[in-house]
Amino acid sequence: MVAPAGYGPWFEDFAVGQPLDPAPAITVGPGEAAVYQAICGDPLAISLSLPLAEAITGQPGSVVNPALVLQVAIGQSTVATRKVVANLFYRGVRQLRTVRIGDTLSTTVTVRGLREASARPDRPPRGLVLLGMQTHDNEGRLVLDFERCALVRRRSDAPTGHHDELGGTPDELDIAPFVETAPDDWNLTPLGAPQEWPIGETRSDPLRDTVTDAPALVRLTQNLAPPHRDASLGQGGKRLVYGGHTVGLAQAGLVRLLPTAATVVGWHLCDHTGPVFEDDVVDVSATLDAVHPVANGRLLAFTVIVQAERGGADPVQVLDWRPIVLAP
Repeated sequence: MVAPAGYGPWFEDFAVGQPLDPAPAITVGPGEAAVYQAICGDPLAISLSLPLAEAITGQPGSVVNPALVLQVAIGQSTVATRKVVANLFYRGVRQLRTVRIGDTLSTTVTVRGLREASARPDRPPRGLVLLGMQTHDNEGRLVLDFERCALVRRRSDAPTGHHDELGGTPDELDIAPFVETAPDDWNLTPLGAPQEWPIGETRSDPLRDTVTDAPALVRLTQNLAPPHRDASLGQGGKRLVYGGHTVGLAQAGLVRLLPTAATVVGWHLCDHTGPVFEDDVVDVSATLDAVHPVANGRLLAFTVIVQAERGGADPVQVLDWRPIVLAP
């Protein structure tokens, strides 16, 4: 499939099993890490301190924040979503390798399913595209393997015959895949004693944050979705904030609540439940859902809810994110 830059693909251009044109590979250097940190302010200690990263991992070099690794992969997958309306969900997100400063990431994107969206007279025709992403580093090692489902525009309302069952994100957490890929040779002792957090307890980050520099994150990750760059293509004439930006702020809030976090090993699910716009003020709350012991610590499963306040109106929920965190 070849589409003029910025113009496609439309829903009708996709075919199941189709590999999409690759995006440029990105070397994640100290500059990229610094820009991401300035935008999201994540206090994840392992990605901020070189000595700490080496003490924990037992390997030389600085560690890239796992959220930034996901942002790069998602940005590289937007070769498929220049006609995007929204991203509906992520599924099976696991980081399979630790990424170091200086690593180069490339992502292949394959169409795994297609379904026409229900027609409505008040909006243009749309379709759902299930995309499979695999991200490798410069040594060819698999770093990420996950899916996302995008809602994209159709050229016309003519039937396409695409009615695949795309599924959704499972309600029940299966911790086994995350246990398989979590680092089991890290020394978590430098992070301190295990933090007490009763299962079922919800805690709120007292530090609310304002969404700023949204186009900078889009440009940093080579995200090609026009509604994140052009306000005339957004909702109500406002530029739509890239969903990963909200996830980045959510992770920053979670880590402030759990400063002993070593890394986020994956996402059980991630649903964008509402749009986010620049200058929204967001607040983050986290509920501990489950704890699973591993060789060197614990995997903690959270439900993280983000609400956005804008224009003096009541806050609205914009994100339901279920990360799995490795911690002492």
